[in-house]
Amino acid sequence: MTASANAYLNLGIYTIPEACRLTGVSKDRLRRWLTGYRSNARKKQYSALWKPQFPGREHKVLLGFLDLVEVKVVSGFLDRGVSWPVIHKVREAAQELYPGVTHPFCTKRFSTDGRYIVAEVQRETGGSALVEIANRQQVFAQLSAPLLDGLEFGEQGALERWWPAGKDRGIAIDPRKNFGQPTVVCTGIPTAVLARSVAANGSAGEVARWFQVDARLVLNAVEYERSLET
Repeated sequence: MTASANAYLNLGIYTIPEACRLTGVSKDRLRRWLTGYRSNARKKQYSALWKPQFPGREHKVLLGFLDLVEVKVVSGFLDRGVSWPVIHKVREAAQELYPGVTHPFCTKRFSTDGRYIVAEVQRETGGSALVEIANRQQVFAQLSAPLLDGLEFGEQGALERWWPAGKDRGIAIDPRKNFGQPTVVCTGIPTAVLARSVAANGSAGEVARWFQVDARLVLNAVEYERSLET
């Protein structure tokens, strides 16, 4: 394996359709976020929100795990009424606050009330404060519920995995496992493999016996895969 190939190990890898399936974001919208677009209504050209982890080749776009989570967070902002220009402004401000960070929404827990986007940052004197990133003003408001539940951060604050159905379901998207495909953690088996096996066989109990896993985990995998189809 070449040095350049090694650089992309453990990043997770997703095609546009796979990313759409896992995040619920449409193909057209996702492509606009990653390649930029022109708004005829605003008569303005918007640049890409960020550069994907994988270099584009022959007009093909591949996403990494951080790209996937960034898509999910941006989608959450839009669903809460935050405008596209504000999201652009916030990303620019966040990159100034966190130099060298390419995916700022993956490194801090953001929340929003639909007008502003805020993040919790550490004070030099200790403790933390809420900062309204777009205008760099401190916000004295109670944090709403986390924008994206299920994110797990390591000791250094780096995003390690995403529990898309909640940690209690035992399913994680981890860039170091199965190229970032949703996986039943304690078994190492992708949820798609278990769900396809049940669809072919018709019995979760039989599939559980084949793979020597708890039948409840098989059912969790089937339920999760079905949720992606809606």
